[in-house]
Amino acid sequence: MPSKKQVYLAGPFFSPEQNDRLDQVADLLIKNPTIDADSLFKPGQHPYPDAEFGTFEWQVATFNVDTRQIDQADVVVAVMDFKSEEGEFEPDSGTMWECGYAFAHNKPVILARFRNNLPINLMLAGSATAIFNGEADIENLATYDFFELHNKYVQTDIF
Repeated sequence: MPSKKQVYLAGPFFSPEQNDRLDQVADLLIKNPTIDADSLFKPGQHPYPDAEFGTFEWQVATFNVDTRQIDQADVVVAVMDFKSEEGEFEPDSGTMWECGYAFAHNKPVILARFRNNLPINLMLAGSATAIFNGEADIENLATYDFFELHNKYVQTDIF
């Protein structure tokens, strides 16, 4: 049996709603038998401790740690909901960058959206190995086979 997969969990973590969504996805991934639960990396849970938030040193260190973690991961799972509770449908720009970086480095990208009635950026949709769309579908992350990584697409509007 192959080694369990290491996941970089991308997504915004700037509000309680965003953190709740990340926690829900993390909980599902932890239940998945193909995922190494101990190596699940959530960037917001690993702040750089040696510099004040927002300083240049903090920015450089945070960027470097997050980039190295994507390099070490086997797969990136990205939560696309950013400010959907405010009526906005475009994902967080940092999350989009992380997806693009992962794709460019031949890492599978798995997209998860809690709101299934929103359009998705063509480039994000095109870079995804699988898309889990809507709260009921996201539950399938607990059983998705991250060894096989079957393509999973959903019909959705793009922009």
